[in-house]
Amino acid sequence: MTDHMIDPMLSELERYYDAVPRVGGARAEDFGPLTLFVQEGAGWQYYARPALGGAAAAGAADVQRVLARQRELKVPESFEWVAETTPSLRGAVEAAGLHVHAHPLMVLDPAAVPAPAHPEVRLLGADDPLLTAAVTVPALAFGAPGTAVGEAGPAELAAAAAAPEAAERRARVSGMIASGRTAMAAAVRDGVVLCAGQYNPVGDVAEVVGVGTLPAARRQGLALGVTAALVARARERGARTVFLSAGDEDVARVYARAGFRRVATALIAEPSA
Repeated sequence: MTDHMIDPMLSELERYYDAVPRVGGARAEDFGPLTLFVQEGAGWQYYARPALGGAAAAGAADVQRVLARQRELKVPESFEWVAETTPSLRGAVEAAGLHVHAHPLMVLDPAAVPAPAHPEVRLLGADDPLLTAAVTVPALAFGAPGTAVGEAGPAELAAAAAAPEAAERRARVSGMIASGRTAMAAAVRDGVVLCAGQYNPVGDVAEVVGVGTLPAARRQGLALGVTAALVARARERGARTVFLSAGDEDVARVYARAGFRRVATALIAEPSA
């Protein structure tokens, strides 16, 4: 079990977090109170997290064992968990020398009124010619975090989309769209993708992920439009619970306008830069 009794919503999210890497093709390695997910072949690199239904809290020694295995495999030294579900893990990962980032964990209010469709936002298919740009925009957005208008614009997007890693991301996401493991929405103006994001469903739970706006195009309501399109599609496809992790408190306030409410704090631990 986890550090203490948790409410049903957080229990549902724990099951999702444990299931989504497995659906994505990762194998699970057992480290007692922790599970390390390792991607088989090409694909997203996953994380370690508290074992679902684990009987004990993880200590610093458990974290060090996982870190040693991650280094052996040459995969990211990353842990992800929910603070309110497993509060003791933060001390263990910090004792192991990792830095912890906190993100508001938000769930869509079932009674939220659906936002109107944004005229510049549409869903992209697996073969859409704009898919490469759409998977590249979030990388530029997260490279300049926050909500302030930034420097990167269409020229920077074109250069980044021409890089080999962009083609690799496109191929991966294209396959996920074709198999129904994700959906992608993008805000497009004059043929340029200005904002994009995805949702990943497992059963009747869907996580909205990777919503990012080209820094030069921020503060135009595009992220809300993309999020609304993803929420609408998720609901059409049977999602009962839709959730996301906001980048920071400012971003959380934006998502609150779309009907998301904060339920907990998502934590990510990584080596210090």
